[in-house]
Amino acid sequence: MLDSLAVIIEEPKHVAVRRIALDAPGAGDVLVEIDYSGVSSGTEKLIWSGAMPHFPGMGYPLVPGYEAVGRIIDAGAEASSRIGEHVFVPGARCFGEVRGLFGANAKHLVVGADRVVTVAPDLGDRGALIALAATAQHALAVAGGAPELIIGHGVLGRLIARLAVIAGGEPTVWETNPNRMDAGNGYRICHADDDARRDYRRVIDVSGDAAILDTLISRLAPQGLITLAGFYAAPMQFSFAPAFMREARIAIAAQWQKADLAHVTDLIATRRLDLDGLITHRVPAHEAGGAYHTAFGTDTCLKLLIDWRDAS
Repeated sequence: MLDSLAVIIEEPKHVAVRRIALDAPGAGDVLVEIDYSGVSSGTEKLIWSGAMPHFPGMGYPLVPGYEAVGRIIDAGAEASSRIGEHVFVPGARCFGEVRGLFGANAKHLVVGADRVVTVAPDLGDRGALIALAATAQHALAVAGGAPELIIGHGVLGRLIARLAVIAGGEPTVWETNPNRMDAGNGYRICHADDDARRDYRRVIDVSGDAAILDTLISRLAPQGLITLAGFYAAPMQFSFAPAFMREARIAIAAQWQKADLAHVTDLIATRRLDLDGLITHRVPAHEAGGAYHTAFGTDTCLKLLIDWRDAS
C-alpha cells in the first residue's frame, strides 16, 4: 500500500506530522516526491487557528497547503512520459478519509498529470511560490490592470507590486509592519498616514482586514475600483454615502485560473518575474508542527517552507 509522511491539522492549533495512506494512482495520475511545500499565511492560517468560515472541503483532520514543488517519480500508463519532470503541484486529494484542503504539505502526492506544471530544476525551492504568483496575477486580471495602490507588503503584496511594475505601473504600497517597510524595486512603500493621495483609480487589498473598506473608499477617484484579493474571516461593511458619492466599485479576486498560471510561469521562465527575497524561513519536515507558530507569529516571516528532502 502506498503511503506518505504528511502534515495533518488534527484540530485547531494542533499539527502533527505522521504517515498516512495514499490513494492508488490512476492511469492519468503521477506520483510526485515533494522537495518543498509552503505554509500559507492566508487561508492556512485561518484553518490552523480555527477561524476559517464555512468553505467547501473544510473539516478536521486535514492535510493543508497548495504550494509544493518536487519531481515525478512514477506515473500511470497515460502519463508515464512525464516521469523525471520537476513540477509545481497546487495540492492534491489523495489521502483517503483524511481531507485535503488543499493537500500539498506531504512528502509524496498522487495527483492528475494535468494539474501539475513543469518547472526548471534550477528554480529550486522558489517553485513553491508559483501559486502565489498566479494568485497575484489573477488579482491584476480582476482589477483590469496594474494597481496604483496595494495594501499589504507580505509575499502576495510584493508579487502584485512586481507584476504591476512589469506591466508598466508605479504602485504605492501601504504597510504597517516596520519589518516589511523595505524598499521595493520600482514602487513606493509607506504607511497610509504618510500618503495624502485621494484619487486612486485602481486599488488591490491583500491585508485581510475586514474593516478596511471605508478607509479605501475615502482614497478613491470617482468610479475607482477596489479589488479584494485577501481572505477575510469577518463580515465586511462600509458606509454607503461616501461610496455613493464616488460611485465606488468593489470586486473580489478568488482562485487563480489557468491563464494566470501560464502567464506567470512564462514570466518566471524568461526571468522577467523575480522570485528572490520572498522565502525567509525553511524548516525540516519533522519540525513542521512548531513551524506554524513561526509562520503566523513572527513579524519577520514572509514565507516559510517545509523541506521534505530528508524526511523518511
